[in-house]
Amino acid sequence: MTAKEFIETLPTKVNAEALTGMDTVFHFDLDGGAMQKTVKVENGHMTILDGLQGAEKCKITAKSDLLMRIVRGEENPTMAVMMGKIKISNLGEMMKFAPKFGLM
Repeated sequence: MTAKEFIETLPTKVNAEALTGMDTVFHFDLDGGAMQKTVKVENGHMTILDGLQGAEKCKITAKSDLLMRIVRGEENPTMAVMMGKIKISNLGEMMKFAPKFGLM
């Protein structure tokens, strides 16, 4: 599975009930801007959009292969952040949604 496939299939993997009452916008800026996706959550409904759309609450900047190593459990996400391999603009927002998205 590629990072693009992972992001685009998030709505089928995430329990909508777990997102009830939650609103957020995540921007994924991968591979130096070569792949950009927006994940928008509005009261349990998740939408994936091409590009960076709307005002994000959290932006993730990384290489797509690193993101997938984190998803597969082959890379420690905390160490990746500490070493600057992945940049996360709002760690609090990421910590709230990462388990729901399958990133932890």
